[in-house]
Amino acid sequence: MKSKILNKKRERRVSRNRARIFGTSSKPRLSVSRSNRFIYAQLIDDEKMNTLVHASSRDISKSKSTKSDSARLVGETLAKKAVDAGIKSAVFDRRYYKYHGRIKALADGARKGGLKL
Repeated sequence: MKSKILNKKRERRVSRNRARIFGTSSKPRLSVSRSNRFIYAQLIDDEKMNTLVHASSRDISKSKSTKSDSARLVGETLAKKAVDAGIKSAVFDRRYYKYHGRIKALADGARKGGLKL
């Protein structure tokens, strides 16, 4: 029962955030997803319903780095790919995650890479 209640709370948090966030082709939505080992990010055009650019920590070399360092590198990689594709700004969608730790590191890496959030 407890897991069902937690899932319902997460769904409500996601729907609350997504009600205010919408991505276009000129300013796509930067969606973040994470697991215990990896972190994933993608730029999504909600009008055409397709992914423009994506990056994940699976693609980055596995040196002895922390999860936050790899999240920062994912943000920088995503920003580099986005700038190459002609995207300069995006709307940050953190889903139900707190803006803390790996999520914040990814956003900081994206800003450092040249993407305006």
